[in-house]
Amino acid sequence: MTVTLHEQDKITLRTAAWGAVSLMSAAGAAGSAHKAGTEGSIALTSATGLVGHVLAKAPKGVKYGTTVAQLADQVLPALTASMSLLKEQDPAEAGNFRRTVLVAVEAATRSQQGEVSPTMAEMARKITEALDAGR
Repeated sequence: MTVTLHEQDKITLRTAAWGAVSLMSAAGAAGSAHKAGTEGSIALTSATGLVGHVLAKAPKGVKYGTTVAQLADQVLPALTASMSLLKEQDPAEAGNFRRTVLVAVEAATRSQQGEVSPTMAEMARKITEALDAGR
């Protein structure tokens, strides 16, 4: 199956995935936000398939806002929209996108020392919920 993604579709996917890593980094600020962001970013750039090609570049020119709430207002709906878009065109790529984002979330979480903080666990839950809303 051939998937046709317009430039705006690619921006939505990048905003969703890279934004999810940013949300996890913000939620992990009590530990090492930088390490969480780095680990999550490595997971995104390690993706394969169509998703891997799209996520190879971070989104350019996206204004996430100044608070985590403003970031979440953009990213969580973009996660849902990305899943819906990909599911419509190629369900296998929708699954690939979901797994890629969840691996990035897990990688960001594992970057922390010791037990996962409640803040990071809650952010991971919100990201998973947004992904599942588009299924």
